Amino acid sequence: MSLVHRFILRRSFKFALAVFFALTFCVGQANIASAKPKKAKHGTIKILTNPGGLLLMIDGKPRGETLTEYRAFDLEPGVHNVLITLPNGQPWNREIDVPAGRVRCVVVNYRPLPPLPKSPCPFPVSISAPQKVNDGEIITFNADVTYSGNSSLRYNWKVTPSTARVLSGAGSPTLTVDSGGLGGQRIVATLTADDGSSDPTCAQSAQAVAVVAPLEKVIIVAREFDECNSCTYDDQKARLDNLAVELQNDPTTRAYVIAYGGRMSPVGQVEKLMARAREYLMSERGIDASRFTVVNGGFREEDSVELWIVPSGAAVPKATPTVQAGDVNPPRRRRRAN
Repeated sequence: MSLVHRFILRRSFKFALAVFFALTFCVGQANIASAKPKKAKHGTIKILTNPGGLLLMIDGKPRGETLTEYRAFDLEPGVHNVLITLPNGQPWNREIDVPAGRVRCVVVNYRPLPPLPKSPCPFPVSISAPQKVNDGEIITFNADVTYSGNSSLRYNWKVTPSTARVLSGAGSPTLTVDSGGLGGQRIVATLTADDGSSDPTCAQSAQAVAVVAPLEKVIIVAREFDECNSCTYDDQKARLDNLAVELQNDPTTRAYVIAYGGRMSPVGQVEKLMARAREYLMSERGIDASRFTVVNGGFREEDSVELWIVPSGAAVPKATPTVQAGDVNPPRRRRRAN
């Protein structure tokens, strides 16, 4: 083929429409430090097409029609067959691995192609991928190449930034990339496909970009579990029992006990409340001293004990006294008669 012939051929394809397909993993991760991790029992596949209304089958079972927004399906972990009937009647068929605890997204954008003359070079080359993903989702860049030559095509991928970890697909038309830790950045995948010949016009390139949404900052705070005002010892013990159960159910948390003396409580009352709570949690409930902290909160109108649950990473609660120490008026001890 002459250089002039190649130049005309390339220009004739410049504005040709194409069929774009995209596959990607999407991962939803609960980011609550106090939550106890559980082993996932299933994975999820989310599917959208443009246009919508295409017949969908998963593992040979009809699943209705596709939409132009994601439809989610919970599946057993493993490889599943996805079959979508395109507007031209042709099937779009893929074997898709759905890991446990992860969400894989499938995007199929269909645009009909006008008849193209056969080219002995890989041309045109197109790549599809979701335009926007969340931090931690695994993106699949999927390439489509028109090629009628006899040689095996070579696929050379380049991904930026360098911190984007390629999971699989190097040297193939489908590349998966982990977007974890790349919130707020753009992942650019560039593919050069060639037939292994020395003809530079047979090396064609294409590029796709996925924008990783910034990771939302989760603020973890302590929560007040209970409060007891002018409680009897039995009442306080019942509340401490509930606190101990909460600590045992979630070993990632700690407890804060804030004791307040009353305006007219006897001298040393707050220390008595603190010692009573500490002794009961350790001796009666078997809670290790490293799991809780007892704090002197100062004074309020009446005796008070606050119980707080503090998840890992949360700021510790602060005491909120309402009576100044100088305004405390404990009862005077009666003098013994001589």
